Amino acid sequence: MSAEQYAILVVDDEESMREFLTIMLHREGYAVEAAFDGAQAVARLKERSYDLVISDIKMPRLDGFGVLDYITESCPETAIIMITAFSTAQQAVEAMKKGAYDYITKPFNNEEIRLVVKNALERKELRRENLELKRELGQRYSFNNLIGKSRSMQQVYHFIEKVADSKANVLITGESGTGKELVAKAIHYNSRRKDQPFVPINCGAIPENLLESELFGHEKGSFTGASQQKSGLFEVADGGTVFLDEIAELPPMMQVKLLRVLQDQEFRRVGGTRDIKVDVRLVAATNKNLETLVVEEKFREDLYYRLNVIHVNLPPLKERREDIPLLLDHFLDKFGASNPPAVPDTFLRRLLDYHWPGNIRELENTVERCLVLGSDGRLSEDGLPRHIGGLPATAGAVLEELPEDGLDLDAYLGSIEQDILLKALDRCGGVRKKAAELLCISFRSIRYRLAKYGMATEGDDE
Repeated sequence: MSAEQYAILVVDDEESMREFLTIMLHREGYAVEAAFDGAQAVARLKERSYDLVISDIKMPRLDGFGVLDYITESCPETAIIMITAFSTAQQAVEAMKKGAYDYITKPFNNEEIRLVVKNALERKELRRENLELKRELGQRYSFNNLIGKSRSMQQVYHFIEKVADSKANVLITGESGTGKELVAKAIHYNSRRKDQPFVPINCGAIPENLLESELFGHEKGSFTGASQQKSGLFEVADGGTVFLDEIAELPPMMQVKLLRVLQDQEFRRVGGTRDIKVDVRLVAATNKNLETLVVEEKFREDLYYRLNVIHVNLPPLKERREDIPLLLDHFLDKFGASNPPAVPDTFLRRLLDYHWPGNIRELENTVERCLVLGSDGRLSEDGLPRHIGGLPATAGAVLEELPEDGLDLDAYLGSIEQDILLKALDRCGGVRKKAAELLCISFRSIRYRLAKYGMATEGDDE
């Protein structure tokens, strides 16, 4: 905000002081009003809002503490600076304990006032932005903004609404791209922890030798390169929610350490000797079957039961096709499509007939692609990838007979190939080299096929 957008109220029973501050602040570009005592200041505050109040402490009728009490109770968004004589500076310190931003002792110079006022308004602006951000996050991740009218999704929404405010750990399962992190955020921002941190961690994206330090922090000198003490993400999330995505990728040793955190709500930094207590709620997510991994002894059974206190399973998009038109409208709005564009029946039919192995994420990318390849922010059917062209809802399965109006064989086989590639990558944790071995093809071949379908990922995996 520019200076002239800030409104300041000067409160002092000395006329010369009121005039001095009013003139000086006017010259700085602020909109300034004055009151001759605390009672008149409160009357002004009842009539309009001010960004900042500069008030003397000693005044007749109602002193500066009275003004401070009124602002604290009725105008908490207004910052207040106290003016005091040097002999009563202790009173100003008491005022700061009660909520005043700062104080100025008489006599003072112009530069001191300018700096204190500037800092107070900057702090107020930062606080306002933080509140707006929290309000926006709360609205964005409210249950009303989770999209889906299908019966399966309505059941999910009602369930997570019931459990959001509990302290219990949550395990979210579902295929890749079904919106597990979105649900985790909805749980957090609709709980009593909403004003505290939401810290997402992808367990499969952090190298194993760095994971413990990332989660729990480390002490200075605990290993080569640890030049200073570092707080871990669990410490950062104290009071809030930790979201562990791809929890199935957690190495065995880290599973043991995480179990202790869930049991005792405490941990030690790498190289540390002191237990650190934290209050965090854990929400975990995976696209794998943890029960199967437990049977195969790849995931600790005791940790699984600690995580699976509340289980939320998200259905794949192919099982909730009635939600596709709603999701389409949402993505058109998200990408700023003009007007918004009309959706041709043939375009929507192609979306409804496709089996969406990449789920909502794939749909979102497809809509963005069609808008980019279209003109004037309108959808272009030509922008649809070949494998989404006119496939029946049973794509991915062997056809018992050909459709009456024929079949695009290349697109159909491409869809099956893409589905198999996704399943292989899913089973191999996204490692292309392992997926190629699983499918008995070369690494070069799988890299080519993934690029052909716009599914290329970074890294060589070699």
